[in-house]
Order: sequence, then structure tokens, then C-alpha cells
Amino acid sequence: MLTDRRLLARAPGSADWSAWPLAPPLALRGGDHAGIGWIELHDEARRLARWSFTLGVQPQVLRLAARFERAVARGACEADDRAGEGDDADDAADYAAESPTPPSTWVLWRLWRFAHPYRWPLLAGFLLTLGSTGASLVPPYLTIPLMDEVLIPYQNGQRIDPALVAALLGGLLGAALVAWGLGWARTWLLAIVSERIGADLRTATFDHLLRLSLSYFSNKRTGDLMSRIGSESDRICVFLSLHALDFATDVLMILMTAAILFSIDPALALVTLLPLPLIGWLIHRVRDRLRTGFEKIDRVWGEVTSVLADTIPGIRVVKAFAQERRESERFRDANRRNLEVNDRLNKTWSLFSPTVSLLTEIGLLVVWAFGIWLVSQDRITVGVLTAFVAYIGRFYGRLDSMSRIVSVTQKAAAGAKRIFDILDHVSNVPEPAEPVALPRVEGRIELQGVGFRYGSRAVIRGLDLAIRPGEMIGLVGHSGSGKSTLVNLICRFYDVTEGAIKVDGVDLRRLRVADWRRHIGLVLQEPFLFFGTVAENIAYGKPGATRAEIVAAARAAHAHDFILRLPHGYDSVVGERGQGLSGGERQRISIARALLIDPRILILDEATSSVDTETEKEIQTALDNLVRGRTTIAIAHRLSTLRRADRLVVMDRGLIVETGTHDELMAREGAYWRLYQAQARQVDEEESDQAARVAATLPPPLPAAHTAGSL
Repeated sequence: MLTDRRLLARAPGSADWSAWPLAPPLALRGGDHAGIGWIELHDEARRLARWSFTLGVQPQVLRLAARFERAVARGACEADDRAGEGDDADDAADYAAESPTPPSTWVLWRLWRFAHPYRWPLLAGFLLTLGSTGASLVPPYLTIPLMDEVLIPYQNGQRIDPALVAALLGGLLGAALVAWGLGWARTWLLAIVSERIGADLRTATFDHLLRLSLSYFSNKRTGDLMSRIGSESDRICVFLSLHALDFATDVLMILMTAAILFSIDPALALVTLLPLPLIGWLIHRVRDRLRTGFEKIDRVWGEVTSVLADTIPGIRVVKAFAQERRESERFRDANRRNLEVNDRLNKTWSLFSPTVSLLTEIGLLVVWAFGIWLVSQDRITVGVLTAFVAYIGRFYGRLDSMSRIVSVTQKAAAGAKRIFDILDHVSNVPEPAEPVALPRVEGRIELQGVGFRYGSRAVIRGLDLAIRPGEMIGLVGHSGSGKSTLVNLICRFYDVTEGAIKVDGVDLRRLRVADWRRHIGLVLQEPFLFFGTVAENIAYGKPGATRAEIVAAARAAHAHDFILRLPHGYDSVVGERGQGLSGGERQRISIARALLIDPRILILDEATSSVDTETEKEIQTALDNLVRGRTTIAIAHRLSTLRRADRLVVMDRGLIVETGTHDELMAREGAYWRLYQAQARQVDEEESDQAARVAATLPPPLPAAHTAGSL
């Protein structure tokens, strides 16, 4: 329910209403996927509420959201509350167009959030700009007495006054020195401040990116995100340090020059400003094209960097499948699209800039013509006309400079929008408003009516499971049965859409995300190692670990021996993503990394699928000791590796179909028995094929008679 002052909501069957006053920074955000929509209420720090809906009522929801935004912006709702079809369509269109809206120059004002800590240096920079601009306007004014009281009288036969000349020349020199000193100080000061604003912007964006849930990254390309944090923030930094300073100087120069011109001769000043409205109209017309054009350029450039981000880390696969030509074509296509977008934008810019220059030249010509006429009518002196020409040269020069700044301003606005698109995104796994602290985790996990959807597709439905502290659970089932999704929900990479997951009786959504994950040791199917030493990778979850703790974790993961065989032992540098190590070695380092934090809950997601049988036996031997006293959830492709589990949970299509020990489930001859038999047949077939291949390589047997004779 939306009133002119509040947004109200209540849960079905409840008599209690929740209310939120309509005031910034309150915001509604929404979306839909595969037939299911949602809207969320946020403030600056967290998500306050979330409502789901079917798309059959989307027009009403969009109408509500659009009117909510207008009410928050203006402080009151519109009086017209008609529910006609036309209103719904208009409001829905406004709200739906929110995401693809071209970037507005006003988005640059949002950078004040990062500039506010440096407001006093910025104020000092503005005062320095004001002083340097004022000093630069002194020399043209001194040309009036220099012409009227020195040069023209000298041509008429009068003597030159050395003291007056010295004073005027000294004034010119002093003004130049003051303008130089103040200009240097303001440039240095604002450059230092802008670099810090850019650094804070990059840090805040990256920190916010790390806090977003995995669902945000599922439809984002690495190259695009790298481009936003890197090149876009650099572009904004350059704008703040150079172009924003130039723009402020230009504005001050134009205003102060106009004031001086009107003080000297109002009529000539009016003629001087005649081209200004036309130039302003041109800037207004071209600004929108530049704004949308630069946003397209940013998106296309993100495609170029995405090709690089895909290809360079996967260069081994590219070469293994001889796809160099294909990747080269992908890069050429992305680069060609980037060139086409830039060419279209350059057509507009190439016409705009010379047009402004032409208008400024015409303005200067008009000033000369009108000024000569005024001199002939004895309305002004030659000195005044000379000063006017000097001032008007600076005036139109600054005007031309301002027109060129339109381009970089729109570039900065497009970049700021792409960065704030990240900062405005709220994680689907929000922090609780009133978090609960768990000083010690026992490891009891309860899943009560858990359901989870990817859009409209139900992946897990009505799942109930209780895991005792210290119990080892094995999750088995066909691919797509929901095993990995269940693990992701327990780690709270995603939030359940139905039901609840509790640890030691506390709903996970009431715990801080970081506090909860500190108690989880996770070993993934595809081990990921960072560029650095072996010791640094093992100690990633516990950076302050001692060398003895690192070695103990490596021994427990049966990684110590092969680490010592490396050129520099634990100080050996592993390449990006662990290049230079085998799959089994990378996996054992990732297991050691998980074990070093001594987690209460251990999750093994196909932890031994990428190792050979011998290595798997070593890891299993280590795991037999490690799982004692820890709640362990293991997913394994080979069912034989889960025979030591206390219980096996068989999943099919998001449901639990069987639970029990290996022997119990085999005796039932149900779903688990069928999985086990199918896998056993597959192993037998693989062994038979291998034996046949070995037999085909052996020499044929000798004839029987020859064999007997030889004996």
C-alpha cells in the first residue's frame, strides 16, 4: 500500500503492518526472470524487504514502483490515483526504461560522495582557480592605459613617461607571475585530490563487487567488470584532475570577462555575446548524441576486453584445439564493432567542433567591425577596442574550450554510470539488519522445507534434512539432481526461496555472511590457485598462519612430500590458476587451504574427481582422520568413495528420495542401488576396453608344435 507519506506492507494472515516513510535514500528495485518477478526495498546499507509476484500482475507492480519513485523524489504522491489501463502502461514504460536509460551528466554529481572527504582541499583549489583566473584578466585591462596614455600620445608627438611605462609593464609581469604561481598550485593540489578520489572510487567499487552474491557474476563478463573498475575510473580521474578544472576555469573566465566587458562598454559587450546563444543551442543538441554514443563505446570496449579475458587465461585450450584463427576472428569482430561505433560518433564530433570555431571567428569579426565603427564615432578609444579584442579572444577561446569539454564530460558521465551500476546493485544475499552472533558453532544443520528456484525453474523443492554435529553426509544423485545447489545454499552463496536452513537452531539469514563462512572449509571440484607461492596459497584463508601450521595442513592433505620436491619448496611460485602443477597437486593444496582454517563444517564438492586412483587413496586416508569431529558434507562422482559416510542422501530432481548407509541402501535395491550398479557396469566396460587395447599391442602366441619342441 502506497500513501502520500509511507509505504506499508504486511505478511498474509498477519495483522501487523510494516511502514517506511517516503524519503531518500529509500529505493525500490526489481526485476524478473523466467516468469517470476520481484521487487525489493532498500536503503543505503541493506535490503529492508522483498516481495515476489507472477508476471500477470507486473503492470500493477511497475505502476506502484514508478509512483513510489516519484513520491520519494518529490516528497508526495500524485493526487491522481486512477487505475486505468493507460496509466499502467505509461508507468510501466517509465520503470522498465530505468535500466537502459542513457547516462545523464547529472550522474557526475554523485561523485560528491567520494569528493566530500576532500572538500577543504577542493575549496582551496577553487579559491586558487578564482585567484589565477582574476590575475590572468589583468593584462588586457592594462593595455587600455598602455595604448591611450603611452603609445597613441607618442605617435602624436608627446614624450613617453618612463615611470608610467615601468608601472604598466611591472603590472603585466606581476599579473603573469601571480597567475603562473596560483595556476601551478591549484593544478598540483587538484591533481593530488582527484587521484585520491579515483583511488577511493576504485576501492569502493571493488569492495562492493566482492560483497555481491554469485548470481550477479553469473551473467557478467570478467573483461567488462575489469574495464569498469580500471579504464572507467581512470577516465573519471582524468576528468576530475584536468577537464573539470579547465571547465571551472573557463566558466569563471567567461563570467569575469563578461562583467569587465559590460563595465567598459555595454553596447560593444552585447554585440560580443551575440553568438553565445547559438553556441549554447549547438552544445545542447550534440550533448545527447555524445552521451549515448560514449555509452555504446564503453559497452563495445567491454566486449573487446572480454575477448582478451576469455582467451588469455584459456590459451592452453585454444592451442590444444587449434582455435587461434577463431579467437583472432572474435577479437577482430569486437574490434571492428568498436571502430564502427567510434566512427559514427566522430561524424557528429567532427562537425560540431569546427562549427563552434567558425562561430567564434565570426564573433571576433563582428567585434572588430562594430568596434571600428565606434572608434570612428568617437564612442570609444583605440585602447578600449584593443582591450576588447584581447578580452574577446580569451572569451571565445574559453567558449571553444568549453565546447570541447562536452566530449570528455559525456565520456566521464558514461563511465560514472557504468561504475554506479555496480555500486547501486544490492546483493541477493543481504546482511541481516540485526545479526546474531555465534561464538561457537557445534555443526548441527537443519534444512526445513527448503526450496530454491532459478527463475521459474524449481531446482530444490520441499527438502527436509537434519545433520548431526560431527556427522559425515554423502550427497549422491544424477547430474542436475540439486547436489551442488544444496551445498551452495548451505554456504549461503544463494538464499533459499522457501523454507529455512538453520545452524545450531539459528537461521543462516540472521548471521553475518562472513562470520558464517569462516566456519566452513570448502574444497571445489575445480581447484583454483592464485599467483603466488605455495605457502601463500595454503594460507589464503588464514594469512597470519605460521610456517608450522602451513606445513601441518599440507601433511594432513598429503601434499608435503610433493611440495618439498618443488624447486623452492613452500616458497615455490605457482603460476596463474596453478599452472605448473598437476590437477592432483592443485587439489591437495586446495584441501590443505581448507584444512588450515580448522573449520567446524567441511564441504567436499567432488574433491577427488580430478585425481588418479593412487592420489585419491592418499586423500581419502587423510580425510578419514580429518572428518572426525567435523560436520562433513561430501559430493563424489565415484560412489565407492562415500562408503565411509555415516549417511548417504540420494537426491533426484531436487528431492531427497533415499537416506541411509551404503549397506542399507544397497539392501533396498532402490535409487542408490541402481546408481551403484550402473557405475559398476561402466567401470567393468572401461576395464574390458582397456584390457582389449593392451592385448592388441601384444605379439601373437607361438604355434603349439614349436612350443613343445622348444621345451
